[in-house]
Amino acid sequence: MVTEVPVAAVPAKAVVEADAVVAEVEEINRNTRHVKKILIHTIPVLISLIWLITINHTLDPISLKGHYFLKFYFILVLGFYASVFALKFFGETISRTTFYFLISIFLLGVVKLARGIFLGKPIGYLMMILILEIIVSVFLNLFYVNHKIK
Repeated sequence: MVTEVPVAAVPAKAVVEADAVVAEVEEINRNTRHVKKILIHTIPVLISLIWLITINHTLDPISLKGHYFLKFYFILVLGFYASVFALKFFGETISRTTFYFLISIFLLGVVKLARGIFLGKPIGYLMMILILEIIVSVFLNLFYVNHKIK
């Protein structure tokens, strides 16, 4: 059975120390959630890099030609969105980390798109993937803003 201690009997120093411990535990929980999000988003990047190394024997996705880059990019994008849905499944919110990964993946596609335009290569499929990626990121951004408002 828990007995209540009168507030006057608890020294002020103990209250301050308890508040400091609670604040430290909350900070550790925030950092743990942040690390979990980074790890979940890193998995599809590693899978696509492993595919890149084993199939194409390179670490440079920009140097890939045609359908090899599209396969790499498709693995990367699908894996990333699977990790976003995994975060939602685990009850985590979409954070800045998610948007940083989203922007970096999108910029990789834009760089390859620009390279394809300058070299006069066909870019239709990559353009469609980038447009779909913009649409999905807008929906994610709307969800993120709605969650922040609540």
